[in-house]
Amino acid sequence: MKVIFTTRKHDGSRSIELGRWSRALLSLCCLGLPLGLVGGGFLLGQASATQSMRGAALDNMQDDLDQQAAELAGLKTQAESQMQALTVNLAQLQARLTRLDALGEHLTSMAGLEDGEFDFSQPPALGGPLGGDFNVEYGTSDLLDELGLFQQRLADREQQLEILGSLLANRKLDEESWLSGRPVKRGWISSYYGKRNDPFTGKPAFHSGIDFAGKEGSDILAVAAGVVTWTGKRAGYGNLVEISHADGYITRYAHNKSILVKPGDVVRKGEVIAKMGSTGRSTGAHVHYEVYKHGRSVDPASYVQRTRR
Repeated sequence: MKVIFTTRKHDGSRSIELGRWSRALLSLCCLGLPLGLVGGGFLLGQASATQSMRGAALDNMQDDLDQQAAELAGLKTQAESQMQALTVNLAQLQARLTRLDALGEHLTSMAGLEDGEFDFSQPPALGGPLGGDFNVEYGTSDLLDELGLFQQRLADREQQLEILGSLLANRKLDEESWLSGRPVKRGWISSYYGKRNDPFTGKPAFHSGIDFAGKEGSDILAVAAGVVTWTGKRAGYGNLVEISHADGYITRYAHNKSILVKPGDVVRKGEVIAKMGSTGRSTGAHVHYEVYKHGRSVDPASYVQRTRR
């Protein structure tokens, strides 16, 4: 094969004779170089596409991880809020239980129950045979349901205890207003209700009360709860205390050395209202005790001997 080279002015030419191997090398260069460039470009394109796909996949994975991290953070915050709410609920329930225990002890004292029968300072006695499935685990929703039921039981118990307390308070009030017992701690009956010989004239006379003799200055007690309606000196009675009670009852305590209450005072059963003396029409230290029912004088003896309801 002959290759002829010419100049630009065509004023001369030069030829080269190529052998078989030269022709093969020249053909390889002329054809292989474009093919190599095309192949290299294809491979570079493939590598770039693969790199791009890998980058997109990594970006998607990172987005998924970021989303999962945000979801986990939200769940953690929600769990912390629920635990905080449960803690507050448990604290409130504990406070309510403390109040219920205090109320139970108060009601036990009011009811006069025996010691140990209702001991609110100790947990209640529980027991029973072992069940089949004793490893019970509660989920958050189950725990919330149990707390709701517990709160309902507490509300019912509080209502029951309030009703019981009201009933016991009414019973206590009835007992306080119940006329019974003696108006003195110590003393003896020196004169009964009804006809007798007057200690000053010796003539028959009606005695409208019972006389309890005792030591001068000893305590005079209210026989029932009530309101003091009159205090002061009265002819024949000396220093007198008059108390109005429920159900139309009035009691009088006469011949007192001193008076410890005043009109308008609310007195309790057994409260000291005066000191024993011998003022007024009296021959010695004693208390003249009278009972009136709806304005009529009645024998105090039946009320002195009254027992508790």
